[in-house]
Amino acid sequence: MKRTTLLFSTAVFALMLTGCKQATTTYSQNDYLQYADPFIGTGFHGHTFPGATRPNALVQLSPDTHLLGWEASSGYHYDDDRIYGFSHTHLSGTGIGDLGDVALLPYSGEDSIKPVATFKKDTEKATPGYYAVRLDNFGINVELTTTDRVGFHKYTYDNPKERRVMLDLGHILQPNWGHKVIGNQYLFVNDSTVEGTVKTQGWAHFHSVSYRITFSEPIETVYQYMDGKLRSDSLFISVNTDKDLKFHYKFPENNQPLYVKVGISTVDTKGAAKNMSAELPGWDFEKTREESARIWNKALNLIQIESADPKVLVNFYTALYHTMISPYVYQDVDGRYLGMDKQIHTAKPGYVNYSVFSLWDTFRALHPLMTIIKPELASNWGNVLIQGYKEGGILPKWPLASSYTGCMVGYPAMSVLADLISKDLAEGDMSLWSEAATRSSVYRPDLAEKFKGTRELDLITMHPYYKEKYGFVPADSVPESVSWALEMAYYDWCVSQIARKAGNMEIANEYAKKAEYYKKYLDPETKLMRGVMGDGSFRTPFNPRYSSHMKSDYTEGNAFQWSFFAPHDMDNFINAIGGKKELEMRLDTLFTTSSEIEGEEASADITGLIGQYAHGNEPSHHMAYLYNWTDSPWKGQEYLDYIMREFYTNEPGGIIGNEDCGQMSAWYIMSALGFYQVCPGIPEYTLGRPMVDHAIIHVKGGEFEIVVKDNSPANKYVKEVKLNGKVFDSPFISHKDIVKGGKLEFTMSATH
Repeated sequence: MKRTTLLFSTAVFALMLTGCKQATTTYSQNDYLQYADPFIGTGFHGHTFPGATRPNALVQLSPDTHLLGWEASSGYHYDDDRIYGFSHTHLSGTGIGDLGDVALLPYSGEDSIKPVATFKKDTEKATPGYYAVRLDNFGINVELTTTDRVGFHKYTYDNPKERRVMLDLGHILQPNWGHKVIGNQYLFVNDSTVEGTVKTQGWAHFHSVSYRITFSEPIETVYQYMDGKLRSDSLFISVNTDKDLKFHYKFPENNQPLYVKVGISTVDTKGAAKNMSAELPGWDFEKTREESARIWNKALNLIQIESADPKVLVNFYTALYHTMISPYVYQDVDGRYLGMDKQIHTAKPGYVNYSVFSLWDTFRALHPLMTIIKPELASNWGNVLIQGYKEGGILPKWPLASSYTGCMVGYPAMSVLADLISKDLAEGDMSLWSEAATRSSVYRPDLAEKFKGTRELDLITMHPYYKEKYGFVPADSVPESVSWALEMAYYDWCVSQIARKAGNMEIANEYAKKAEYYKKYLDPETKLMRGVMGDGSFRTPFNPRYSSHMKSDYTEGNAFQWSFFAPHDMDNFINAIGGKKELEMRLDTLFTTSSEIEGEEASADITGLIGQYAHGNEPSHHMAYLYNWTDSPWKGQEYLDYIMREFYTNEPGGIIGNEDCGQMSAWYIMSALGFYQVCPGIPEYTLGRPMVDHAIIHVKGGEFEIVVKDNSPANKYVKEVKLNGKVFDSPFISHKDIVKGGKLEFTMSATH
């Protein structure tokens, strides 16, 4: 990577320090829980949920207020005032919805097959690990907390004579998008316990959730509804159907709260029972809530920051919270899990299975962040991807609940694996890693037959076929050709790095050549990446502002937003376009041109616009940092300052686009700390405009301290950077320099 000298200048500001004392393995903990706000991201198109969970936990217990449409992706939208149920599985920040399994709703006095609760916003409360709300029309106070695999409910009824609960086993999110229940097994175990298994098809072609529900009191009366029809009491003991099931339970008169525990398993009801016995044997709600708070606060203390601006504290710790929701553990306490082959496996000691890898989004910042603050977890996730290959025959791209969804562009698992290798965090047989990488980077007709008739068939596309046959993807043959081609060039570079680690130089050299295929799309006339037709000509007519979702040459964007992606080959990319002055002019045009997006079917993901830069979607995330490859890095610092102040706010709509399983938040965390990894696989970060005043990152080597002198909204430019007392002459820092511990000092200025 080419180094470029930073441009610095002067200013004054009083630095505030945390005063934290810390040893290599233990350190004092601050109360950062107070700054994490689960409601941030639940408005606009953030698609997060406010409910209770623990770090990377299977159970994510949250109110479902939105069942249909794009804003139902997480089941919750801040503008709503109705609750359809409290379900136990959710997705955080995605653009597609699924899950919403095993929904409970307490109610009182309602004569309806599907009662619906109403609530006022001022009665909602949420902190990491806890959620509460008052159901106005029923006169019930609801509180929720969790363990990793168990949801814990507390219902306090105004009317002690009308204590009812609905178990809705037909409840799912986004049924209008093809999500449906295909199996429902239910057993009335005893007068306070029920269990069963729900199977659905949706974004995940095969999804099975087993549950065990235990009430703190015996059930007095049960009403069962199948497809909306009341069934006789003699039929409710055991049910096996593919129909919609709802159960209404009435409890005896009592002035005390009703408690409900819901154990969830990825395997079977025995697993759900084991999970409950292991994690929540008792009924102490406050103790469980306090333990969740303790666990979350410990997790948030992995990075300890100080800022004179309280908004920065809220943004930072909310973002850190969001980075720890997914991927989530997909394994029972006894080690059993349902694999990508739909078979039950038992994890070997030291291995934990996970699901929900939004890889196309998260390879850019979430996974790099975890290599710094949670390296063991990052390593385990690499092994999860390889295990997915062993079970299913191909590396996962967007694995969800034992299913290949085939979602998004290319084969981004390569980036995660290559980055682990570059940072000495890769574990296992590198020959197997290389095999998995090469076999997952080509067209696979064998898998096309295997996945026939399932949504997993989306994993098999023709883009790699054309890339292998012609060296480019013809725009008149498949949509999104440019995006696929550019990302496959990067991923093929990653394959080369993986093969090199395995000692297979023939494969490494072959894929290094494929990594240069992006040059085919560089149009010298328009100075943008442009679709190439089968005859080798550029597509005409050409409109760089044009977007058509899933139909144009670009994925969730346009030519402006896809013309700066060659992170693995920046020096050659810059030379190919005419040098760093040309790069600077192209970046200037990107950020200052009109923000108009043209096209009747333009992608809704294009949000957070500065010119044609779109921070609300991941392909733009590295672009402001590219100014570090020019003679004007101060321009990037200006835009970074604007993005962090304007596109991350302390409001429900405070995330400018889909949060995408932690990627939007991870970008903020790393940027606020003052550095970002433009190319995962190259163990180096480029410096930006830090937003914090002081930070301590707890790393493997002890502490990595960041001090930002003279920091203020006016002082947005970097004057000088020192590492361990030595002045930096270029805006790059290695991964090793961070994780071994040390001190990074920024001095800020009001002028560039």
